[in-house]
Amino acid sequence: MQRRQFLGSLGATSAAVWAGWPSFARAGEAAPAGWRTFELITSVQPLEPSGVTRVWVPLPLMFDTDYQRRRGDHWSGNARQIRMHREKKYGAGMVYAEWAAREAAPTLEVVSRVVTRDRSVDPQRPGPRESKESAARLKLYLEPTRLIPTDGIVKETARRITQDRRSEVDKARALYEWVVENCFRDPKVRGCGRGDIKAMLETHSFGGKCADINALFVGLARASGLPAREVYGVRAAESKEFKSLGRSGDVSKAQHCRAEFYAEPQGWIPVDPADVRKVALEEPPAERTLADPLVQRAREKLFGGWEMNYVAYNCAHDVALPGAAGEPLAFLMYPQGETAAGRKDPLEPPAFKYTITAREIV
Repeated sequence: MQRRQFLGSLGATSAAVWAGWPSFARAGEAAPAGWRTFELITSVQPLEPSGVTRVWVPLPLMFDTDYQRRRGDHWSGNARQIRMHREKKYGAGMVYAEWAAREAAPTLEVVSRVVTRDRSVDPQRPGPRESKESAARLKLYLEPTRLIPTDGIVKETARRITQDRRSEVDKARALYEWVVENCFRDPKVRGCGRGDIKAMLETHSFGGKCADINALFVGLARASGLPAREVYGVRAAESKEFKSLGRSGDVSKAQHCRAEFYAEPQGWIPVDPADVRKVALEEPPAERTLADPLVQRAREKLFGGWEMNYVAYNCAHDVALPGAAGEPLAFLMYPQGETAAGRKDPLEPPAFKYTITAREIV
């Protein structure tokens, strides 16, 4: 079915919303200097629908930051219900769609636009006033989650790593270096990993991907009294510096989570130990050691910096999907689907089925 025909057939069941426009980013206006505009299109056609079919598509950050701002979201499809939903605890946004049991070919398309700019935070200098966080939000990012406890072996490990450090930044740097030294990227891990840091520490099995390695940093930071959070999202363009850290076009399997911690008076400081290990394993022409100059450059850059060829979705954990029969998610980074037969596998887009495409709008 052609897009024009499909949209014309929606009638009263269609849903289309553009929301969240920052003051400088009205429709049709170019992004200001230093900012880049990205468009994400998530197309979902769940295979083998049975009973009521439901789909949840994550949306970009619902709040503006100094590195990403919303330009809006638009959705359309043949569902009997399509609406935006915001998870209460962390404010994660998603589009929820629900099809009646008689619908044999459910279809949904979600289009999101954001503007981003690279982050570079000097961990030794105070941040701008707008980077300050409320006490209530900081408390949230000290709490344990189902897969990121802050007691027991996590707290004991964090205490051992940071025992000689006094400042918040020095403690975070010690944790970052320990994670980079002890973890490694395991290409056999499905998707971005699970983020079960207690199991990692108990088994001394430190292989994983971003949702494992960066979760370990976040858990150790929280156990040290440092507010920290993972930032879940997707790569949206090629990297200017590291070939292994970019993706464009079809980004259906380009999900990535990052991390950041909070310190006074700097504010939120970005880090990404997982991508240091990705550079070591995947940067051409061959696998590299931590002593390699390119890996050393990534290691230094990714404590305090993110290249924003990336769209951030949310920082949420233990996410209960509205209307779902299945269990809450450890994190929301992939489209999710559910039929009477159970939850779809979000790590297999062709079997689900969905595609995510990204393009930069110049």
